[in-house]
Amino acid sequence: MSTPAKPARSGGASAIGWVLTIGLNVVAPIVTYNTLTEDHGWSEFSALLLSSAWPVLDTAIMVAWRRKIDEFAMVTLVFLVITAVVSLVGAHTARALLIKDSSVTGLFGLLCLGTLFAPRPLMFYFGRKFATDGTPASTAWWNGMWQFEGFRSTMRTMTLVWGVAYVTEALVRIALAYALPTKTMVTFSPVMIYGVLGALGVWTAWFGKRRAAEGARRQAEAEAAAAAATA
Repeated sequence: MSTPAKPARSGGASAIGWVLTIGLNVVAPIVTYNTLTEDHGWSEFSALLLSSAWPVLDTAIMVAWRRKIDEFAMVTLVFLVITAVVSLVGAHTARALLIKDSSVTGLFGLLCLGTLFAPRPLMFYFGRKFATDGTPASTAWWNGMWQFEGFRSTMRTMTLVWGVAYVTEALVRIALAYALPTKTMVTFSPVMIYGVLGALGVWTAWFGKRRAAEGARRQAEAEAAAAAATA
């Protein structure tokens, strides 16, 4: 079975989707959280709780606009809920806050690994968010790719790598929180967070292109063999 061609991206729909995704799932929660905690004295839990309203709004907009649930917004909401719950647990010393921060990324890694037992892993939904423009045609194309074993294997491998990477990153940061001075760790922790995220992003792009090239090569070989057999 040949792989269906990817439909052309709709520039307008893609731009609007990206603005909503980044604005409501990343920028707005961060700005809301920082403003409430730094300028208005809100607790971490209360600020995180209010920040979670933005992904909910994004999901509502997507449901009204495209008549479907946006899984990326749902994952963001789950991540914020996990962060809020973790912020309530235990002491509130500087070291404890660093450990809690590490626990959040570790729980995200476990979430990735847990979805390997679901019908479709987490990276399938992340991939659909970033590899398509969200239009019905591109969404249907992405969903249809699931019928191919190579595609399913790629999504599961990506999810496994992200899960293992974030669980490992969390364990390393928790160990460093005890081994290094708090002042040093406060500086190093965000560097490690974004460093791991950047490395995973680069690897994911490379691995996706590699698997796509391998799939195209196998398809070309199969088509050539079929043509030779009927000649």
